[in-house]
Amino acid sequence: MTDQQDVNPEAAGAEAQQQPQFSIQKIYVKDISFEAPNLPEMFNIEYKPEVKMEMNSKSRKVADDIYEVVLSITLSAEVSEKTAFLVEVQQAGLFLIKNFNEQQTHQLLGAAAPESLYPYVRETIASLIGRTGFPAIQLTPVNFMGLYMEKMAQLQQQQAGAENSGSETVQ
Repeated sequence: MTDQQDVNPEAAGAEAQQQPQFSIQKIYVKDISFEAPNLPEMFNIEYKPEVKMEMNSKSRKVADDIYEVVLSITLSAEVSEKTAFLVEVQQAGLFLIKNFNEQQTHQLLGAAAPESLYPYVRETIASLIGRTGFPAIQLTPVNFMGLYMEKMAQLQQQQAGAENSGSETVQ
């Protein structure tokens, strides 16, 4: 004897639609710039670059449950106080974020989405640098959740400081 369960396909479909959804819809390069102003002279000196990296991300809602996230990285290398190269890449993606609360959505946009884009921007930068004849530079992994939590803690401290400085005590 087998057990049969009554399954309502409409109810199952409605339940599935209420489940949280986070997925990449498309990944693309939004902007790219590369400069190597001191080539070919750089090939004649000992190449021990001082590399600096700046990174940030931003997001915006583009449609119902669809968000664009842009991870921007600027990487510069100097050798003997001369610029070896300067690369700027804006790696972007469209993400479906559905059935999450506001805090969870903010966290996905601030940590999970940039983390998803990072391998793509790393490959783009490595490829650009490699085409110049310079040795490849591998960007180290980034803890996006840690950066997000740090940023949130800083914002909380700033808000607490603003609230405390706005109140006066009378003795």
